[in-house]
Amino acid sequence: MTPPTATTTTTTISDLPCGCAELLQFINCRLIRDHQLIKDDLWVRNGKIINPEPVFFDERSKAHRQVDCHGAIIAPGYIDLQINGGYGVDFSYDKDTTEEGVRLVATGLVKTGVTSFCPTLVTSPNANYHTILPRIPKSIPNGAGILGVHVEGPFINPQKKGAHPEDCIQTIDKGLETLVATYGSLERIKIITLAPEKVSDPCVIAELVKRGITVSLGHSMASLSDGERAVQQGATLITHLFNAMLPFHHRDPGLVGLLASDAIPKGQTVYFGIIADGVHTHPAALRIAYRTHPQGLCLVTDAISALGLEDGLHHIGQLPMEVRRGKAFIAGTETLCGSIAPMDECVRIFRKATNCSTVYAIEAATLHPAKSLKMEQQKGTLNFGSDADFIVLDDDLHVLSTWIAGECVHRQDAQ
Repeated sequence: MTPPTATTTTTTISDLPCGCAELLQFINCRLIRDHQLIKDDLWVRNGKIINPEPVFFDERSKAHRQVDCHGAIIAPGYIDLQINGGYGVDFSYDKDTTEEGVRLVATGLVKTGVTSFCPTLVTSPNANYHTILPRIPKSIPNGAGILGVHVEGPFINPQKKGAHPEDCIQTIDKGLETLVATYGSLERIKIITLAPEKVSDPCVIAELVKRGITVSLGHSMASLSDGERAVQQGATLITHLFNAMLPFHHRDPGLVGLLASDAIPKGQTVYFGIIADGVHTHPAALRIAYRTHPQGLCLVTDAISALGLEDGLHHIGQLPMEVRRGKAFIAGTETLCGSIAPMDECVRIFRKATNCSTVYAIEAATLHPAKSLKMEQQKGTLNFGSDADFIVLDDDLHVLSTWIAGECVHRQDAQ
C-alpha cells in the first residue's frame, strides 16, 4: 500500500488558532471513551469526530495538523440542562434583551467547559413567555449550543415554590391547551418541569413526550405513587433532586423514591438533575444519590444571573436576589434561589464528595444529560460520528480549552 503523502504539521493547542477547520489529529492525549480513560488519538473533520481508519487506508491521506495535548484529558463538552442565566443576565427577567443576553451567557459558558445548554425560564407571567421564547436564538457563533428551552414552571406546587413568584403559578385545567396558551408555543421548549400531583389529565405528559419534550418532575409535594404514575405516562427526569420537593420519608419517600422504585417501566431510566455546588446538596446526599441510582445522575448548575459576578443585589425572574458569602438568596431571606458555581466546579466538587472515578464525574455532566434528552448519538460522547464538541482538561479537571464543531472557541492561555 502506498503510504499517505500529505504534509502534517505538529503543533500545540496554545499555538493553534481558534476557528481552525482542518482535518485535525489530537495526539498525546487520554480520551473518555466506552466509560474508560484510554490513550488514543482523536480525529476531527467537518465538525464531527471521525474514524481514522478510512482516512488512512481508503483516502490514503493524513491529518493536515497534529495537535499535541501533552498528556491532557479530552472529554465530551459539558451539557447543562438547567441554567437560569449568568454574567449579569437573567433569562426570565431580561425580556427586552433576550438575544443579547443569551449570546453573552453562551460565550461565557465555554470558559467553564459547557458546549451545550438549555436556557431555563422560571415561573413567569404568560406575557413573558410569549415575548422571550421566540427571541431565544437557536445558535450562537463561538458560544455553547442551545438544545432548547427548559421551562421550570409555572405548573408547580406553591408549597414548594422556592424562588418562584407565587402569583404566577398556574394549574393545568384544560390539558395541552393550557400549556399552549401559557407559553404561546411549545416549539422552542425541550424540557418542562411540573408538579405531577397538579396534572389531573393523564394525557398531558404523554402528549408532551410525543412532541419531543422531556417532562421533568419538580417543585412538588408529590408522593411516590404520584411520581410513579407520571413516569408511567412518560416523565423521565427529576428537577434538582432533594431541592423543592418532599424530604425522604421511610413510609413515603416521595419523588426521591423514584431512584429505587420497582414501578418504572421496563427499559426506561429515570434521570435526575442534582446541584453539586457545595451549597444546595450536602456531600452525604450526593453520595446517597450516586450510590442509589448512578446511571440516572445528571449534574446541573441551576446557575443564576450572579454566576461570574461579585456579591450584591441582583434579580432572578420577578424576585430580587442577593449574593452573600458565595451563596444566592431571595433578598432579605435565607431561602436559596440558585447556584453561582460553574459546571466545571460542580464536576470537581462532585468527584471529591463521592470519591467516584474521573470518568464517572465527567459522564455525569456529559453522557447522562445527553441520554436524558435522547441526544447521545450526537452529544455527550467522543464516538465516531458524534459532534466534535469537546474539552481538554488537566488531571484536576480544570478546562484548558473548549471546542465546538471542531473549532477552538476558548483557550485558557488566551484569556
